[in-house]
Amino acid sequence: MMLRPALHRPLRAAAALAALLLVAACGSSEEPYVERPPEDLYNTGYAYMQQGEFNKAAKAFDEVDRQHPYSPWATQAQIMAAFADYEQDKYDDAIIALDRFIELHPGNKSAAYAYYLKAVCYYEQIVDVGRDQKNTQLALDALTEVINRFPNTDYARDAALKLDLTRDHLAGKEMEIGRFYQDRKQYLAAINRFRRVIELYQTTSQTPEALLRLTECYLALGIKDEAQSAGAVLGYNYPGSDWYQDSYNLLTSENLKPAMSEGSWLGKIF
Repeated sequence: MMLRPALHRPLRAAAALAALLLVAACGSSEEPYVERPPEDLYNTGYAYMQQGEFNKAAKAFDEVDRQHPYSPWATQAQIMAAFADYEQDKYDDAIIALDRFIELHPGNKSAAYAYYLKAVCYYEQIVDVGRDQKNTQLALDALTEVINRFPNTDYARDAALKLDLTRDHLAGKEMEIGRFYQDRKQYLAAINRFRRVIELYQTTSQTPEALLRLTECYLALGIKDEAQSAGAVLGYNYPGSDWYQDSYNLLTSENLKPAMSEGSWLGKIF
């Protein structure tokens, strides 16, 4: 009689294990895996996109790639998933997905859009000039790549417009730093920043102010010929601007006139 409990112990242990597994299964938040045709999964994701349910759309498109990685539907689903991430401002996730698409499908007809959307992801993260401009530089590089790889496309045309704004933003950052040094009478450091605007971003709206600030800094250092050259370039390119009038007044107050000096670095640019 004393052996009976020992004989029943394995049965009780098995029952307890089954109950534990049942509780674990009931407590799981993961949806059960159900294989579906790729077109069904893709259309589900597309329907979610139409409804503005971008998080659900991204998951549906990812599921196409997970269940049917070699299907033509999966290729397009990768792009759609990246776009769904972009629409949620999940730029880093979108960029990772787009880089993967470009690596796997460089010759795909959607590659141009992938490059363009990647550039836009960086562009959307541009912050004010008072903060770090890493994403601005990445946007400039990515937009330039779109233009170079896919000229004469709508993507390249839009990238060109965004590129102008991106350059202006980077020039604005250089101007901010230059003014910071100028206010503290660190004129050589200021000149280096203003010269970068002229050399790298001369087609931006920051150029006329940069030329005026160069006139001011060169005069402060007693380098009169370069000050006159900056004034001359400013007058030639922006004759009716307030920037030129300020430069002209500053030079004449020193009994000088705008004039391009021989050998000035400005003469090699303009």
